Parts: sequence; structure tokens; C-alpha cells
Amino acid sequence: MIRRATIAGTGSALPPRRVTNEELAQTVDTSDEWIVERTGIRARHIAGDGETTATLATEAARKALAAAGMAATDIDLIVLATATPDQTFPATATKVQDALGIRDCVAFDVAAVCSGFLYALSVAESMIRGGGSTNALVIGAETFSRILDWEDRATCVLFGDGAGAVVLTPEEGDGGNQDRGVLSTALHADGRHNQLLYVDGGPSTTGTVGKLRMKGPEVFRHAVVNLAAVLEEALTKTGLKVADVDWIVPHQANRRILDATARKLGLAPERVVITVDEHANTSAASVPLALDVAVRDGRIKRGDIVVLEAMGGGFTWGAAVVRY
Repeated sequence: MIRRATIAGTGSALPPRRVTNEELAQTVDTSDEWIVERTGIRARHIAGDGETTATLATEAARKALAAAGMAATDIDLIVLATATPDQTFPATATKVQDALGIRDCVAFDVAAVCSGFLYALSVAESMIRGGGSTNALVIGAETFSRILDWEDRATCVLFGDGAGAVVLTPEEGDGGNQDRGVLSTALHADGRHNQLLYVDGGPSTTGTVGKLRMKGPEVFRHAVVNLAAVLEEALTKTGLKVADVDWIVPHQANRRILDATARKLGLAPERVVITVDEHANTSAASVPLALDVAVRDGRIKRGDIVVLEAMGGGFTWGAAVVRY
């Protein structure tokens, strides 16, 4: 027997303010046609006064706990993935812990940008499997609007704010791919590509938060290759094949990347969960946010094989195979 980490509940949160391409075009030299053709994005949600990464993460966590039928006090581990923490320190996860009324648990942040949720999921799954944790909250949350250069139309149109969360609980399995829960994870990083997608600031270098910078075409090429490869790697670990997958929940960066990856793998487009049109790129929040949407609208059902995958600045990339 093996102890698996299963997804007991999902949740997500978006700021109320929804900004369409048409609205953005009033202040940025762009158009709805230009954005949709190149990205598939039609709108994004932008955090307002009083809304932070922690408040969005807390809302998503509460919804995930409600879906799991669990109290916050049942949680003994919070792993929060973000590139836009509320403060340099302490960890934003501890702010979520306090907001949920949890007096004592393990709580820390993971920084792997858009791959952050996959990294956080892998850490929490390992701790549950090894007995170091029982019930975990894994959260991806971002307020990327706060690090965008709103005069750079090549980047500012791509991103939005939001949060997604899952509750992980243990379940005994026989170690095969018929078990419920996280069946495998695969993670990678290659720091040689720092200058293709990065923020030009930080406490140790400039003493400022900085702004996001990206060389889009180069990122696109790496993304298609890396995402297809890591998906197959994660599947190989389980003995499953692409044909066995019910749903792919990819990082919602760009519709063209999603379509190109699906073609490279020979995947039917209808098996790919896509929310980038409504939410834009929410970085570490993107995968759990899309997962929650597909669970709540009934597409993803208990027993389905779901592959989560993402790539982000660093570069970092990863995938996880889950029987939901």
C-alpha cells in the first residue's frame, strides 16, 4: 500500500474588476483584434484597493475547504505559490493562515513563477506521502497587475490577477495508476534563460519591485517543446499514455501555445481546459484556477485522469498526473 495525496476540493477567486480588451485599448496602443489574434485573451481581472495576493488566496482557500467539506483547523500545511507576495517577508502563506484562523501549521511560499503551483503541489504531495503532513492547502495566487509596465503593450495585455487552491488529503492506494490522487510529478528548471522572462528589480539588486520583461517569441518556442516533453515524462512515470488522459489543464498563458502543444501531442482540442480568454495569464494561479472552473462546470469528474502542466520564468516547468 502507498499513501497518496488526493484532491478533496478546489476553489478560486478573481477580483471583481473585469477589464476587457476594448477598455484596455483606451489607455494602451492596442486593439481587441490585435490581442485576440495573438493571444486568445478577451478580458482579465485586476485587483483593486484592499485586494492583495493574500486576500485572493484566502478567498480561494475558503472555497476549496467548503468544497472538501473541511474546516480550516483541519489543515496542517499551507504551500502558497506566488511571484507577487504581499511583502518581501514574511511568507504570504502565513497571512492566509492567520486569515483562516489556523493557529499552528506549516506555512511557506514557493517561487517558481507560472510553474509555481506545480512545484507547490509536488512539495505538498511529497510531505503527505511521507507522513509529514495530513491535510494540505496548495494555493497559487498572484497580483501581476502590480508588476506590469502598462506602457508596454507586448506584456501588459497578457496578464491578470487571481487565485486558485486545492485541498489535499491522504488516501491509501496500491501504488498503481488506478489509485486516486497525485500519481506522478515532473519538475525542471534551466536558469540560462533568465533574460527571456524576468522582472527587472528585487530587494538584493535594485531595492525595488521592478517590472516584468519578456521576449515573447523565444518564450513561445521553449514553451511548446518543454510542455509537450514534460507531459509525456509525467505520464511515462505512471504507465499511462496520452490516449488515457481525460483532461489537460495547462498554464493559461497564450491560446497559441495551448493549441500548438495540443497539436504536438496529437491531443483533441476539446480535451484541453482553456480559460485564458476570460482570465488572461494569472501566473501561479492559472492552473488551479482553470482546474476549479472545469471541476465546478462538471467537465472534470471523479475518476478522470487529469494532467496539469505549466512553464514560467527561470525557466521553470513541470507537470503532474492526477486521478481526480
